[in-house]
Amino acid sequence: MLAILHSSSRTAAILAGLLLALIGTWVETTDLGPVKVLRDRLEYLTYDLRLNLTLPESPPANDSLLILDIDEQSLQQEGRWPWPRRRLAELVDTLREAGAAVVAFDLVMSEPERSLAENLRALLGKQPENLTDPQYERLMTLARAEDGDRQLTGALAGMDTVLGYVLHTARSGNSGALPAPAPLVGETGKLFAAPELPTHTANLPVLQQAAGNGGFITVMPDADGVIRRVPLLAKHDNQLYASLALETARVYLFADRIGLATARVGTGRVVEYLSLSRNQRIRTDAGGQVLVPYRGPAGSFDYLSAARLLNGDFDPGRIENRIVLVGATALALADVKPTPVQNVYPGVEIHASILAGLLEGDFPYQPDWASGANVFIIIGVGSLLALLLPFLGPVWILLISALVLSGFIAGNFWLWIEHRLALATTTPTLAIAAIMLFNLSYGFFGETRRRRQLKGMFGQYVPPQLVEEMSRNPGQYHAEGESREMSVLFADIRNFTSISESLGAGELKELLNRFFTPMTETIFNHRGTIDKYVGDMIMAFWGAPVSDPQHAGHAIQGALEMLAAADRLREQFLAEGLPEINIGIGINSGVMNVGDMGSEYRRAYTVLGDAVNLASRLEGVTKYYGVRLVVGERTRELAPGFVYRTLDRVRVKGKQQGVTVYEPLCPQTGQTPAMNAWLQRHDAALTAFWNQDWDAAGHGFHELAAERPGDRLYTLYLERIEQLRRRQLPPDWDGVFERREK
Repeated sequence: MLAILHSSSRTAAILAGLLLALIGTWVETTDLGPVKVLRDRLEYLTYDLRLNLTLPESPPANDSLLILDIDEQSLQQEGRWPWPRRRLAELVDTLREAGAAVVAFDLVMSEPERSLAENLRALLGKQPENLTDPQYERLMTLARAEDGDRQLTGALAGMDTVLGYVLHTARSGNSGALPAPAPLVGETGKLFAAPELPTHTANLPVLQQAAGNGGFITVMPDADGVIRRVPLLAKHDNQLYASLALETARVYLFADRIGLATARVGTGRVVEYLSLSRNQRIRTDAGGQVLVPYRGPAGSFDYLSAARLLNGDFDPGRIENRIVLVGATALALADVKPTPVQNVYPGVEIHASILAGLLEGDFPYQPDWASGANVFIIIGVGSLLALLLPFLGPVWILLISALVLSGFIAGNFWLWIEHRLALATTTPTLAIAAIMLFNLSYGFFGETRRRRQLKGMFGQYVPPQLVEEMSRNPGQYHAEGESREMSVLFADIRNFTSISESLGAGELKELLNRFFTPMTETIFNHRGTIDKYVGDMIMAFWGAPVSDPQHAGHAIQGALEMLAAADRLREQFLAEGLPEINIGIGINSGVMNVGDMGSEYRRAYTVLGDAVNLASRLEGVTKYYGVRLVVGERTRELAPGFVYRTLDRVRVKGKQQGVTVYEPLCPQTGQTPAMNAWLQRHDAALTAFWNQDWDAAGHGFHELAAERPGDRLYTLYLERIEQLRRRQLPPDWDGVFERREK
């Protein structure tokens, strides 16, 4: 019964584990709002953890890139932002003279600067009377020559420059002039997956025309506000535009075109990769976004303060042939963003990270097949665990699940480090953990349920420690009938009829309860199973339902302690004026049938067979021999660790075969020299008896009876010798005494 229940429990656990794997695949693929939000948030956390754990201790140097920093020192020196355009023109000219290859601005100059001429005209109102016309015109010409926008226009036109602009979704109108759309080569079609940003805030047309090149500086945070990926392409007014980093890399690498590889999906196309040269592939997601290849916390690139550049306090070698990315880290300019590596991170360094990745060809990449791979992992690994874990114990469940999780996470880290593949970890990890936790909890509750079932089936018969042992592997135990070699014990109160007649019903019940309690406890302490109580009789057995190779020894040890407990009870009862209690115990070992037996109305876990019947007969002969414990031959063979006194060869009622019966005296460790001498003389007298040497046997038993006057056994043998002397014994007489009573 328990095996069937355990099997059905495992089947239920397997089905539940498979269901959890299916739920995991649904969580991985669903776009259901709350589920997707929770899944993405957890994935953001694991992505950030993996990124930070694998960042190098020292960020690798990039010799192609320098950040010109508008920092706190620069603001203190030049004043608040925006600076006069003439100072920016000086900055660009200084960079050109120092040999900068490309200058890119992570800044937007969307409004014209009020010129000196306009300021003078506003200040003077009209031509002063003390100035002649030529003097006034010359003054205005000199003022117009100091026009900052004009100076900056000239500086931008004098070298390769890339201006930043913003694409956004604000409802305000467009401002400034955009550069030409990205010079793409490849099939664009309708890039529905590319970010669509309908509004722009760009630079003055004159500045944009002078620079010629431009890229958007828009970054798009994930749902939690952290910037992990940026678009390299964005759609505006049905045209595709390049990011600041992509456009700067194109100009720096002298690439006339940006290669665009797309694939058709439905009625549109999605980006597969971009390229700036034949040998380069910039892997992006379907919308042309890349994961930012952060190198470390803020300061991972080479920085030069704009104040030092304008003061001439710099080494031109730091600028020569490098891309100079002009940006701000001053807190007053608020160009800081939350990133996985740092909560407050310079926006300019995000663009620098993308630009470095474009130049070095090193980007983390989340392939389109990542979700499919996770589904495969969840189904494969989840199904394997669902089929395996229900057959294991808690320790193995934890160990194997931990190994699987460790292997999955280690593989994920290896793909990230060696191949820069950013595969999701959350859903497979949660699926594996859910299957593990389910099996642990289900196993715990199932174990509790099976223990209750075991206790309900065996609790009244089997000691608690054996129920505990059985509960560790309940599938091995059942109540169905089987044959096995066991030991069975019968214990009976002597003269119980007289005792019951001398007591009232309540007193008799109390006496029996006080008797059965220590007897049962002793049997339980020696791994015995209570079969039944019948009136004043206790029946117990060893070797089932838990197999016990030492069943005979445990039965004898339990019987000896039962006798000691009975002695203590007798003294207590006599002190209380209750009848004297004496017991006799018979034990036999052999093959017997054990199981749940009875009728459809009442059943019991019990033992049957000839070996059981013999044990009952042996209990009956204890009174005849005047001893309290008798065991059969097989019991003595299986328990050699005790001192035995051979009692007789007897043929009990209902048996044709004679058996030798013994009285266990004590464990061998308790044998004394005096006991040994007594048993030697006892065995000698008994051997003479069986050899029909009546004189020697009689002499021996006379001496033993004199030494042990209370020992009924020797009186019996002396009486038997006198009877046998007068009889004509058959030639095959074997000394077996036939016992007619039960």
